[in-house]
Amino acid sequence: MGKTVVVADDDPDLRDILRSILEPEGFHVVEAPHGQAALDAVRSEHPALLILDFNMPQLTGPEVCQVLKQDLLLRHLPIIMLTGRGELPDKVRGIDAGADDYVVKPFEPTELLARVRMVIRRTAQELEANPLTKLPGNVSIEKEIETRLAAKKLLAVCYCDLDRFKAFNDHYGFERGDRAITLTAKVLLDAAKRFGNPDDFVGHIGGDDFIVVTTPDRSDAVCRAIIEQFDARILQLYDEPDRARHHLVHTDRKGNLVIVGVMTISVAVVTNAQRTLTHLGQIAQIGAELKAYAKRFEKSLYVKDQRKDA
Repeated sequence: MGKTVVVADDDPDLRDILRSILEPEGFHVVEAPHGQAALDAVRSEHPALLILDFNMPQLTGPEVCQVLKQDLLLRHLPIIMLTGRGELPDKVRGIDAGADDYVVKPFEPTELLARVRMVIRRTAQELEANPLTKLPGNVSIEKEIETRLAAKKLLAVCYCDLDRFKAFNDHYGFERGDRAITLTAKVLLDAAKRFGNPDDFVGHIGGDDFIVVTTPDRSDAVCRAIIEQFDARILQLYDEPDRARHHLVHTDRKGNLVIVGVMTISVAVVTNAQRTLTHLGQIAQIGAELKAYAKRFEKSLYVKDQRKDA
């Protein structure tokens, strides 16, 4: 099955036309007759693209865009807006709401296909999403932080790292390890959504390293929620005997039996609330120092840089 495209339009004939254009090119098409159905389809199907009509019942195209852009997991979904008017205000409103491109009806099939492929390709290159967690990767992480620095916004960059993940992964296998990574991503997304700002950012650096970008005033609540939820949920992935004794009896790669405690999460918070941050390298260096310090305690915790400019 090819990449999934959700087509949202209240005109069934137009949905049929879009299906007839996309399916022969290898796309899997999911139809939605109105705005709310479009949101439901996006959340259940995890598509590569949403093609969205400007005017629809229940929720208009721009309203659907606004809802999606406030969702930490779905805000990076590429969107093409369809409009039958071709008027500049509609195009501007669609782009302002979060659409990545627009197509004026009636459209040429070749033009539509070209725009579909371009938007999917461009988003994949920019997002570089992790295939396991679907979170944006390093390209997007760097862009997010650099954009906020350039705008001189207050920010708190939270580097999140799992402790003792390697032993867990070796002991239980890669499938269980992947479940731990996926669980961590869900914990971060939930914490940012509940206690952060609507435009907070959650990314996957790679392996068991993640990042949350929020603001200094929200960082404590976000970090506390991360730690509380991670500690409460990670034990579900351990076998009952290991869960009961709160550690693994693991054979390391040299054949030695070692006792390994349950996984914890260390969070290093770098903020420009009290000191000037000018570039990503500076933030990464401070984050590495803080994370090394946090790992000394062998429990889930967060540490925040409290140093001030001289």
